[in-house]
Amino acid sequence: MRLGVLDVGSNTVHLLVVDAHPGARPLPAYSHKTELRLAELLDGQGAIGPDGVDRLVATVREAMVVAEDQGVADLLPFATSAVREAANADEVLRRVALETGVELRVVSGPDEARLTFLAARRWLGWSSGRLLMFDIGGGSLEIAFGVDEEPDAAVSLPLGAGRLTSGRLPGDPPDPADVRALRRDVRSQVADVVRDFTRLGRPDRVVGTSKTFKQLARMAGAARSADGLYVRRELSREDLRTWGQKLAVMPVRERMLLPGVSEGRAQQLLAGALVAEAAMDLFGVEVLEVCPWALREGVILRQLDGMRSA
Repeated sequence: MRLGVLDVGSNTVHLLVVDAHPGARPLPAYSHKTELRLAELLDGQGAIGPDGVDRLVATVREAMVVAEDQGVADLLPFATSAVREAANADEVLRRVALETGVELRVVSGPDEARLTFLAARRWLGWSSGRLLMFDIGGGSLEIAFGVDEEPDAAVSLPLGAGRLTSGRLPGDPPDPADVRALRRDVRSQVADVVRDFTRLGRPDRVVGTSKTFKQLARMAGAARSADGLYVRRELSREDLRTWGQKLAVMPVRERMLLPGVSEGRAQQLLAGALVAEAAMDLFGVEVLEVCPWALREGVILRQLDGMRSA
């Protein structure tokens, strides 16, 4: 069965097409991605402006054409933090549904953490034991911990790399005072939730998902994507701290030249590094493993589980 996942995120609108069957590993068949950066298109009242809504509608319409061309039998469309936290979220959803026929399901922050945790658990398997997961998106940071496929604790914090860059780091390179202030605020918000997780015990394995962790790990020397999905990729807190200091004084044009750093994400990389370092430091994590599966795969797996139990 060919499934399509349409992920309207804070940075991109991503259509992932997979060949999937209950009980089998979803096999990627096609990927169509448009960089929209909805998190940066909010106006002073926190609403997505008319131009942003027009661009979203056009992007979803284009993705629907691609899905049809790729023979998608079932489409799973959803939106995350940029839409769910927009002051005009209901209006945006109505426009998209009216003009494209796509009814976006808004995924809550905790559900985003749970679905991403499910994907990481399935990828790593039961042998990973008590699993701690971090996911840094464009609009939010998700943290989840547990021993089963449903985490025992899951939270979402408004600490996405895109959100923090556009709202807190305007310079290129940013003012050192802005970097210090953001670092303090990020660490304060992460510290507020640490006890909810540490009371459950120490993790046996820690993973980071999302593009941000993949790029930070690659920048610090992890294997390239071209080396394959099954190559173990790790990111240490020490390397992260070193690279965070370098990124803080590096203009975007220089970040774009770093290994594994895409042009569209170069500007957000410092904010992502600050969030990643805060999470690893405050949770006492020296090294984490980068997991290639994240939210989109979690949505697919949940859908397949429902088909199997029907």
